[in-house]
Order: sequence, then structure tokens, then C-alpha cells
Amino acid sequence: MCKGLALSFTCLERAKELKSRMVNFLQKPNWSLSSCKIGKTRPTLEECMRWKESFEKLLSNKHGLIAFTDFLVSEFSEENIAFYFACEDFRSTKSAAKLAAKAQRIYDEFICTDAPREVNIDHETRDITRANLKDPSTSCFDMAQHRIYLLMAKDCYPRFLRSPAYKDLISQLCAKCTSTSKKA
Repeated sequence: MCKGLALSFTCLERAKELKSRMVNFLQKPNWSLSSCKIGKTRPTLEECMRWKESFEKLLSNKHGLIAFTDFLVSEFSEENIAFYFACEDFRSTKSAAKLAAKAQRIYDEFICTDAPREVNIDHETRDITRANLKDPSTSCFDMAQHRIYLLMAKDCYPRFLRSPAYKDLISQLCAKCTSTSKKA
């Protein structure tokens, strides 16, 4: 908490992060087809239409993941996708020696109170996750990760599909298909 004149390191870091987010928001208020580009490839209309079929299809598609992440950034909730993939990476950790340090890093960044990128989970899940850290295993974040996955699937994903940016992306790709078919 920021109290008095002597600001804590955490408070200063949060202020810097907020400033950075605001600068990004003001410079890039929306994402577009070009933000989905990977190297020279862009998503196809078929790919983008498949994203509507399920949240899993969106996350498993590299262009879909980029578009969804950019959407979350514009909504100031990118910590959800960052936490989800941090847990995926953690689950693949083979070295028992690295497990505890990685677990603590994830907990400090996303779970603990006043974490710089704190995710929105209930107290029970937070407490269970904290208890799991006493004897870390590759499944110690499973409950918290599942809660965040459900939050994204039930809240963020439908908003993404209804967003003007997603609709514009589909429109741009439809227009591109129409102009391509007219040339042929």
C-alpha cells in the first residue's frame, strides 16, 4: 500500500507499470489485422471464423492467441493469459531444483496480495495455492489456473468475439477475399 511520503518499492513499481499501461493505451487504443501478423503471415478468414467455435481453438491458434492477448492488453487484463501460460510452462518443468523457485516467482507475480500482475481469484483458491507452495509440485497452480481459464472462457472470450476489433478483423478479411475473388 502507498502510505506517507516514503513510497515503498512495490508502490513505485505499480506506479511505473500503470504509467506504462496508460502510455500503451493512449498510443494503441485498438488492435487490427496488422497486430495479428506473425512474420509475413496473417490469419486467414477461415482461421478467424474457427476462433468462434471454441475458446480452445482460439488459444491453440498462433494468430488467435496474439489477437486475444492484444485484446486483453486493451482491456487491461493481460495478466490472465500471462498467468495461464506461466502455469503451462511451470507444469513442464522437469528439474525438481527449479520447481520451488519457479513456483515462488509465479506466486509473487500473480497470486499474492499486491502482486504486480495479480489475477482475480477467490480467497479459498489463493489459500490453497499458498499451501501448495510448501511442497511444490507441477500441479500446485492447477486450481488457480483452472479458475483463470474459466474466467477468460466465460467473460473475456465472449467480449473478444463481440468486440469491434474482432468484427473489424473479420470484415477486413472478408473484403480481402472479395477483392481477391473479383481479380480472379
